[in-house]
Amino acid sequence: MPVESPSAAAQIIVTIIPIVGIIMGALVLFSYIYYNYKQKLVMIEKGTFRKLNFDLDAFSLFTGLLLFIFGFFLTIFFLVKEGFGYSLLSGIIPLACGLSLLIYYIIRMILNKKANAE
Repeated sequence: MPVESPSAAAQIIVTIIPIVGIIMGALVLFSYIYYNYKQKLVMIEKGTFRKLNFDLDAFSLFTGLLLFIFGFFLTIFFLVKEGFGYSLLSGIIPLACGLSLLIYYIIRMILNKKANAE
């Protein structure tokens, strides 16, 4: 029994769905950034704006550990499942990103210790 190919209308709909999703996601992101900007302007005019302190060291440590562990286990999984191939990149990429964030954190700590010692 031969398998029928999908109709032309179904193929068009399947093609349009990701395009519409990307456009809608971009609109949502733009709207969020724009209204956040307007909100900050109003807060500055009223004098109620306070800049939030962002702890870059804690962020790089947490994100680096999370990405490193996630990437490590994905790498092991794809290495066992499929061996060496392109699928291994889905584990190596987060592994490398996590490792680079952890290296950044270590370098920051070393530089902070030297600056405090002087």
